[in-house]
Amino acid sequence: MNKIHLTRVLAVSSLLGLIVLSLAWELVLAPLRPGGSTLALKAIPLCIPLIGLLKNRMYTYRWVSLMVWLYFTEGVIRAWGDRPPSNYLAMAEVVLCLLLFTACALHVRLRFRQLSPNLKK
Repeated sequence: MNKIHLTRVLAVSSLLGLIVLSLAWELVLAPLRPGGSTLALKAIPLCIPLIGLLKNRMYTYRWVSLMVWLYFTEGVIRAWGDRPPSNYLAMAEVVLCLLLFTACALHVRLRFRQLSPNLKK
């Protein structure tokens, strides 16, 4: 498995992980209100880039690496201020965000590096 494919798999996996975590966290594991919370809607914006990542669109990797910082910020704030088990879920969100950012940044870098010899000719 080459590095570009590995970063793609890591990006898609961590994005799927964030979607599942967001839904499970706010609906089942530690909702703000019994029976679920409308904060589960935060998973919807994460579904939009999933299509672009699956189609391997470079532009999507670039803007997802910026969007993920919103979820990272939420995770840090809730890890610091929430009580267990919500703070543990927030820590998992932070880890998944860091994985997603790293995978997207590396993917873009590797693909540009792969293209650059062709551009010099």
